[in-house]
Formats: sequence, structure tokens, C-alpha cells
Amino acid sequence: MIDIYDALWAPRLIVNEAVGMIKNSIDHKVHRKVHLPMSRHKEEHLYPRPRLRRDSYISLNGEWDFAPSYPYDGEAKDDMFSDKINVPYPVEAALSGVDPYDVSKEFAYRKDVEITRDFVKGRVLLNFGAVDQECRVFVNGSCVGEHEGGYLPFSFDITDDIVIDEINEIIVKVRDELNTKYPYGKQTLKPEGMWYTPVSGIWQTVWLESIPQRHVDNVLCRYIEGDSEGSVEISVSGTADKYRLTIYKPVIYSGQYPEDESVTMPGRDGSEVMQEAVLNNGSNIIKLKDNTPELWSPEKPYIYRIRVTTLEDEVESYFTLRTVTIEDINGSRKICLNHKPIFLHGVLDQGYFSDGLYTPVSDRYYEDDIRSMKELGFNVLRKHIKVEPERFYYDCDRLGMIVFQDMVNNGEYSFAKHTAMPTFAGQWKDDRDIPVPDDVKDFFISHSVDTVNHLKGFGCIIYYTVFNEGWGQFESVRVTEVLRETDPEKIYDSASGWFKQDDPEVDSDHFYYHKIKPHHWRRPVIISECGGFTRPVFEHSYCPDKAYGYGDCATEEALTDRIFKMYDNEVIPNMRHGICGCVYTQLSDVETESNGLYTFDREVCKVNKARMKELAFKLNKAYEYVTEK
Repeated sequence: MIDIYDALWAPRLIVNEAVGMIKNSIDHKVHRKVHLPMSRHKEEHLYPRPRLRRDSYISLNGEWDFAPSYPYDGEAKDDMFSDKINVPYPVEAALSGVDPYDVSKEFAYRKDVEITRDFVKGRVLLNFGAVDQECRVFVNGSCVGEHEGGYLPFSFDITDDIVIDEINEIIVKVRDELNTKYPYGKQTLKPEGMWYTPVSGIWQTVWLESIPQRHVDNVLCRYIEGDSEGSVEISVSGTADKYRLTIYKPVIYSGQYPEDESVTMPGRDGSEVMQEAVLNNGSNIIKLKDNTPELWSPEKPYIYRIRVTTLEDEVESYFTLRTVTIEDINGSRKICLNHKPIFLHGVLDQGYFSDGLYTPVSDRYYEDDIRSMKELGFNVLRKHIKVEPERFYYDCDRLGMIVFQDMVNNGEYSFAKHTAMPTFAGQWKDDRDIPVPDDVKDFFISHSVDTVNHLKGFGCIIYYTVFNEGWGQFESVRVTEVLRETDPEKIYDSASGWFKQDDPEVDSDHFYYHKIKPHHWRRPVIISECGGFTRPVFEHSYCPDKAYGYGDCATEEALTDRIFKMYDNEVIPNMRHGICGCVYTQLSDVETESNGLYTFDREVCKVNKARMKELAFKLNKAYEYVTEK
């Protein structure tokens, strides 16, 4: 018997999207209707670089002078700094304290900072977590550097431009025109549905650090398997000739909200030394003294803390030991963690917060989101079209949450080309001939390579999504190969949803308006988006008169039932056809999109927690049956 509802999925998709876009273009209004403060934690931004920690740290977060209109090129007057802004929140966020409608596409920040002699060890660095999209930085009137692209950290050596024991002026000029040459994710000037409020300017921590002349620049650890023994390749870069390494015995940090720095500074909490070694610049192979290394997994997230020192410098870091492979299991290809098939039970995580947009009022909310999803039985977060601060990935490492990391899209989006066409005309298209400007291609590749290099040391990340639903897509096979050469120890989803080419590692499909059905899957299958069922909770809605999603549910019971039904009837039966992971949309509501498991302010869980945990148990049991049969 034909399921009429399922058979009409394509017209329903087109009508739903088209009506929303037409209505928005005719009668557009800004949907910031209700202020939803996130008040569970006080304002707090923790040390921003847990994989290379040193004691030298001065946070510059807090109040800065702000010029809502300030020329990016040329001179400006001091009296243009007519306002104040709260850093590190983007201009458009309620927590920034400014009216975004008074801010132009070019604006500036200013802060006076005293740098004392006892802080300076040699060189002084000014570090930025992220600034969207273009910025130029001035210290005491001298331009110390500029940066393009809004999602990655950068740093400037300002030693020669500061005056010790005096006040130093820092000015950050910003230009954000939502230029599609640069990655922009889901930002739009007309927020509606799955497109959200723009994020401009400084949106991660700004801080000062001082380093000695002979210092450590970076430490990167990689697990090397052996015959019942494990080794670690530790790559060190810096300005010293030799480095002393201390490795501490592995631990699991399962406590709630560590309040002191002992969690990130091994040896100060009674940690037991496992072994020591001397390292050279470059690659060093260290055989672990443990004959049975403690491997990282969501159930047992073992962390190895390390300390690296020179004669003058000392940094703290950590590593995890785990493998991710694609292996033949009972005649089909499966994704394996530590050589064991694992059902990747995921949820889409867009990293938006109701009062801070890209930036939560407290870093504790990263941990809250991770713990909340583990409580519902999930073991994967798909970090969707956003690169988070390092604290997020550190929390995933120490709490045991696998991450699927998306690259951030640039280029143009077209409803006709990227939604309607693949719906009606098929989901295959040769992407070697898609007309994308060369500068857009070049920036996407360089930014994606930089993203992979930046995140390479976090063990929680096992999977990268290169292109999503065709947005900005071009030559995906070639681009994926470039990224695979950068980090060959991850799984690469070259085209999530559609426009897949001939040689991906996984089949990655999206299902919203039609049921999950097998269709000649030949590789490990990840349902990388699905569900998205809507249940507005109006007293916690960002915009109570709007509710965007993929199917209405009135109550907690109805939403939980519908999720159960999808997994029971569509996911579990298709495990035998290759499904080894499924990503539900989504962790929380985002603006008018009301299909989260939690409300936008994280105050209300919209599903039954016990039943969601039961569902996770059922999925794992079913997958064990398929992979062990």
C-alpha cells in the first residue's frame, strides 16, 4: 500500500520552503520578539586554550569602548567611540549591550590596557579566539596585523609596540559585510527558518600572554598502535633545542564543573607521573610504559595529561588514545572506534545560545549541552557549520562525546539550486563544473585546511563534513583529498545530504519530508540529518508567533512518540542495509526554528528523558545484533 503522506514529500518540502521565503521577502520583519536570558550560570569565560596552557594569561574580556560606525580604511576621530560593548559577545547578541540596528558594516573596539614589567617574560602576544569577518588591529597607533575569516583563532606579537608599565591603547577595526567569499555558516541579513541572525565582530575571548625567547609553540600527539603495546608520536615546535616531557597516568574527569585549575594543570592535583622523556623539535616516538594503553571512548574517556618544559617555558597539554577505522563486519562496511563497531547515535548541534548567539554567557553551557545529550543517550554531536572555541572540544574529550565537525560554508546559497533542484531533478550533480569564483574556492580550501590543523589534537573529533547540501560545493573529491592529506586519521563526508560524487568514504543522507529507506547504499551509511519534529514551548520561544520545523507535536509525549516511531520503523530495520549512525535534528531550538530537544534558552527538555535513554539502549542492542550475527 502506498503511503500518500510519504509519496508527497517533495511537494510538501517545496511548498513549505517557498511559502516561507516568499512571505519573508514580502513582509520581512526582525523576529527578536522575546529576550530569553540564560541564567543558570553566572558570566564566566574560562582559560581559552586547554591544549597549550601556560600561567601567563590576562583576559581582556569585559567592557570596551565601541564605535558603531568607524572607517575600516583611513583615519577616524576619537569621539566616534560613543558607546560601550561587552566583549566577547557579537554585536547582534543581547549580551553585547549595544543596539545592532545602530551599527554599520564597519565598526571598531578600543581598550586601554596596562602591561606591567612583572608580566613580561620576553615576547608579548595579543590573542583573539575569533573575529567575524575582517579585522585590523592597532596598538598605540601602529597596525600590528590583520585577519580574514570569522571562525579561527589568531595572534599578533605586540612586543615592539607596547610601553611597559604604562597604558597601551588597543583598537580593533572590523568590517563585516557578510561577504560570501568568507565562511559565514547560517548567518543572513533576513533571519527566517533555518537561516539565523548574523554574528559580527569579536565573539570569542581576547587575551594577552607573555612567552620567553626559548618557548613552546605547539604540542601535537598522535596514537600509534603496536603489538599489544601503544606508542605516541609527539610533535613539538618552538624555539628551544630540547624539551622535557612528563606524562601522567591516565584519568577520567567525570566530576561536575571543576572549580579549580588542578583539572587542567597536572601534578598540582596529586597526579601520578607515568614516565618522562626528552624531546627534540619535530616528531618524537614515545613508547608508553603501559602495555595496555587506556583507550578513549564515550563510556571511558581516558585523558593523558602532559607537561612540556624548556629552561624558561612550561606548558600543559593532554592527549587521548583511540582509533577510528572503516572495517568489514559481517559482509558490510562499518565505522569502528578502537576496532569495534559503534552505533553513532547523534544529534545536530548548531552552537547557538538565546542571549549570546554564537557565544554563551558562560563556558559552563558547553558542558551542560554535552551532559544533557549524554543523559538522553546520545554519543555524537554533529557540530553544524560552526567552529567552536577550544573549550567545547576539550569538554567533549574529557566527558566522552564524539564530534562530527562540519567545515563552514562560503559561496552563494540558492533555494532553487540547492533545495528545489535536488528535490525534483535528483540528488546527483557533477560538481566539477559548478561555477564558483576562484577566490571563493581558494578561501574555502585554505580555511578548511586551517580548521583541520587547528582541531587535529582533539581526540573526540572522528569525522569531518566537507560540504553540506551543496552549499558552496565545488570539486568535492579534490577538496576532500586535500583535507585527508592534512589529517588522514579521520573519516571524511565529502557531501552531506546530496550532490555526492563517485568516491566518498560514507553514504551521507538527509531525511525530513520522506521516510528513511535504503537505496543502493554501498558504504557505511550515516543519516546525517533527520527528524526535526517541532514542539514549541511558547513561554521559552524566541519568537512566539513563529515555529519552523518538520512536523508538529503538541506535547512531550507526542514528540517522544514520534521520535521513537522514526527510529523503530526506519532506522533499526535499515541497520542491516548499512546504517551505522543517525543524527537527529536538533539539540536545541534556534531562533524561529522550534525543533530542538531543548528550548533555545536550555530551560526545558521537550522530550521524556527516561524514554530517550531507553531508545538509545534499544538502538545499541539492535546494532550489536546486526554486527555480531
